Order: sequence, then C-alpha cells, then structure tokens
Amino acid sequence: MTFDLILRNARIVDRPESPLDIGIKDGRFAAIEVGLPKGEAPDQNLHGRLVLPGFVETHLHLDKSCLLGRCNCDSGTVQEAVAEVAKAKRDFTEEDVYRRAARTLEKAISHGTNLMRTHVEVDPRVGLTSFRALKKLKQDYAWAIDLQLCVFPQEGLLDDPGCEEVMLQALREGADVVGGVPYLDRDAHGQIAKIFQMAREFDVDIDFHLDFDLDPAHANFGEVCRQAQATGWGGRVAIGHATKLSAMPRADFEAAARRLADAGVAVTVLPATDLFLTGRNHDHNVPRGVTPAHRLRALGVTANISTNNVLNPFTPFGDVSLIRMINLYANVAQIGRIEELAACLDMVTSESARLLNTKDYGIAVGHSADLVVLDCETKAEAVCEIAQPIFGFKTGIRTFVRPAASLLKPV
Repeated sequence: MTFDLILRNARIVDRPESPLDIGIKDGRFAAIEVGLPKGEAPDQNLHGRLVLPGFVETHLHLDKSCLLGRCNCDSGTVQEAVAEVAKAKRDFTEEDVYRRAARTLEKAISHGTNLMRTHVEVDPRVGLTSFRALKKLKQDYAWAIDLQLCVFPQEGLLDDPGCEEVMLQALREGADVVGGVPYLDRDAHGQIAKIFQMAREFDVDIDFHLDFDLDPAHANFGEVCRQAQATGWGGRVAIGHATKLSAMPRADFEAAARRLADAGVAVTVLPATDLFLTGRNHDHNVPRGVTPAHRLRALGVTANISTNNVLNPFTPFGDVSLIRMINLYANVAQIGRIEELAACLDMVTSESARLLNTKDYGIAVGHSADLVVLDCETKAEAVCEIAQPIFGFKTGIRTFVRPAASLLKPV
C-alpha cells in the first residue's frame, strides 16, 4: 500500500507496544505498525513523542468570550457575571460574535483541540444573533475542528417570556444540543422537564448548567437522573459545574455518583470558573468548589474536565489550553500518583469524546486521521509538565504547528 504520509516512531497514547509508524492515506489512518516500508511516502520522525487523537472541549462559551473591557468584574459572583453579560449581549452583532469567537477558537485549535461543544445563549433579547454567527464559524473552521452548538437560556426559560420560542427556532435551524440552567427559574424541575421535552422532540443530547453552589441540601441532579431514566435519555445527558458535589461528605458523594452512573448522566468539571466564582462569601479557608472528577470516574460516572469561559466576568483569564486546565485540576485535586496523573489526560481526550458520543475518535486503522503530537513521551509527563502540542492533523491535513522551543547556546 502507498501512503500520503508516514509518521515514524510515534508513541501512541495507550498503546504499550509503541513506538509505531502511522500511515495516513485519503484522510484516514491506513496502517499502524512497526517499521512501515521506507521510500513509499513522505515521512516525519516523531522521535518517540506522544500522539493523541486530539483534545476534546465539551463545555465552552465562544459567544461571550473576550468581553473583558466591556463588562465589570468587581464582586466576582455568578450573579454579577450573568448581569454584566446580559447587558453586553444587547449590543452583540453577528460580526462581533464571529470575530471574538474566531479568536478563541483559533487559540483552541493551536493548543490541539479538534472537537468542541460550545454553549450558545439564545433568548428574546439576543435572539439568534450568536447562534447564527457560530453556525457560520462551525462551517468556516470545519477543516480544523468539529464544533457542536448547544443552545441554552442563560437568563431563565420558564420565567423569561418568549425564550422557549427562540430556543425552538434555533433547534429548527440545526442546533446540535439543547441545554438549560434550572437554578435561574423559580420552578427548576419545570425547566428540566421542558428541556427533556425539547430534546425528545428534536432527538438531540442535553447539557445542563447545574447545581452551581456549595449547598448540597438543594440539588437538582436527582431530578435530571430521574428524567434521564424515565425518558430513556441516559447516555445523552451531561451536567456542567455540579459544584454541590464538592461539598458533600464522602458517603453522600458516593451515593450521588452511583445515582449519576446508574442514570447515565455525565459530569463536566470546570476548574477555572469553579475556582473563580465559588466561595465568594468566605473570608478564610475559602473552599475550592471543584468536584473531584477522577473520583466520579472511579465510581462509574462519565466525568471530564473542560474550560467553560475565557476572558469574561465568569472567568477573566484563559488561553483555551486543555493541557493547562488538567494541570490546574491535578494541582487543585492534589493528585500525585503517576497512574492518576496519567488518567487526567483521559479527561480531556477519550472520556470527553465519550461524553459527546463521538463514534470515530481514536488512533485506529479506518478512523479519520485526526491527531495531535505533544512534546513529551508519557501521559503523566504531559500533565505534570504542561507539555505543548507541536503540530496537529484533521482528516490527514496539517492544521497547526507550534515548533518546540530550542536554546541558542553560544558556540
């Protein structure tokens, strides 16, 4: 067989027989084995560097990224963030949203992300402005990244007249996922039921912002689990933040994890935002508010790490680097065992792809030739050293390069 390209001496993630050669043809992995014949195609020696299928971002807000300078960030509370963005988005245009989102998306691509779910605010004030801008962005950047659009009501659904109609129109126009923020309606369970109704009508997955405070006594995840089981939507539902779980005693946490696992409800932990917004009423011993995703996984829950917000009042920093995010998570979660550090990488790759129900993910013969090369040899090194991606491919086409740093030693 002839190939379009051969990547030699690749240390493929979770393939202990590495290093291997990877043959790419017609945008797919055509061969993965030791010592592919030389002279059959252009080749590149990776010198034992780690190769991944690419990073997977499951929870980001492209439409409201890069708003610093337009919004106040004085108290650092979620209430302030919602109010400030609500004011700012009244002036959004499709061109403005597209420009800011493209800036953020390009950073994500250059950091090795090639699969993403972004949440998009739709309501009677912003209408479909952001959704239509991101729909165009999805088309324009399909050469480098697969983008899912999750429409949701940031300012409430049942208590915001006209919002349901806007969400339904977005779903008619091709939104991939539907989301909700139950704690912003007086009838949180009513919003949850409405979101499940929409998901069933349009046959789409669900992704909630849920249980975003530190009082575990009033959690909504149980109702989400009940609805997932009652409707048969298990495996198609995710909840983001779930910081209430971080405040539970071990026995309660384990019971909650079993409930989530049994119902097929996944959890996305968002370390940067959760650290920034939670515990604002504490003046000492400030709680982290970061749910231990690795402990959820150990109890059978699909759990991953994601970015959430970038350069806005919800999170006034960030570069959309998922390798940096899991390093932050490992620090906060006090993870030190090599196998647990290595498993952190799964929570921005294979586990995240599982949450998105991705069918063609992974470095295997016949799969789409999507990959990222990190400047390290092991998964644990990637997490501990924030190993940088040096290049990536999407369907066999090189999408970015970030050459490894080199010292200019005096002769």
